[in-house]
Amino acid sequence: MIGITDIEQAAELVAGHVVRTPTVPSPGLSTLLGVPVTVKLELLQRTGSFKVRGATARLLSLTEAERAAGVAAVSGGNHGIALAVMAAALDVKATVVMPRSAPARSVEIVESAGAALRLTDDMDGAFALVNRLRDEGLTLVHPFDDPVVVAGQGTVGLEFTEDADDLTDVLVSVGGGGLIAGVAAALRARRPDLRIWGVETEGAEAMSRALAAGGPVPVELSSIVSTLSAPSVSRLTYAPVSALVTEVLVVSDREAVRGTLDLADHAKVWTEPAAGCLLPAARRVLERVGDGARLGLVVCGGNATTADVMAWSQRFGLR
Repeated sequence: MIGITDIEQAAELVAGHVVRTPTVPSPGLSTLLGVPVTVKLELLQRTGSFKVRGATARLLSLTEAERAAGVAAVSGGNHGIALAVMAAALDVKATVVMPRSAPARSVEIVESAGAALRLTDDMDGAFALVNRLRDEGLTLVHPFDDPVVVAGQGTVGLEFTEDADDLTDVLVSVGGGGLIAGVAAALRARRPDLRIWGVETEGAEAMSRALAAGGPVPVELSSIVSTLSAPSVSRLTYAPVSALVTEVLVVSDREAVRGTLDLADHAKVWTEPAAGCLLPAARRVLERVGDGARLGLVVCGGNATTADVMAWSQRFGLR
């Protein structure tokens, strides 16, 4: 599994390329949930999500031959944005494969950054295409099945432990598991007594299905939350989650969108449903752990437009 030394090395590698995002108490969420809440604001990260950490670590680790050949990535949105922007900054040619369901704004940013964009009908097709590109000689920068990428994402947890010292429970969104694998490794190494909770949306349940099956299994994807929609987790991400995470909770798309609106109203931040799902899950955590909880939320990204969120709100009859 990825260890704390790997994450500390990744932190040194990406320093100066990524933002040390704010870790702050949220009075609004504390009032809403009835317990102290601290937020790690990765939506203020360069490119709008934590994904830039892992992408940057991997790009900085390329050999000269790999740099010359170029890189490829598959993404539901944020990983593609991160790779496109950072590859341009580091003068590496990049190809990004995305499903047509990816947010239009994400597609626009990838293209404007200068990456070659390839669209597929669905996420399964996107993973199949990027594997073919890898076989043709491009270096695959996988969104979660890469130890350097996972260590890069783990720098979120490293900063959280340094900037918030009184937490009992930390909630982290789960797609393919790269973020929670890295964050869990960092948090539990520095704070062994912390409880860590993963959060997925219905129709994007790759990690909870893997935990039930005893290992990664393919899942059918139907969630609107494309940034959490991985067709399976990997052994690399499954292992630390099964060993270090208390439980992976699953909430509905409607609850995730409701959480996005609540974060805007009460935390005064504009997020995407991949972060909004943390709020309904937090309520479930509080039901289980009782009094005395002090919550930490990794607010993973904010790359959803107002039009996106309003359309989802209308779809689910919110507001």
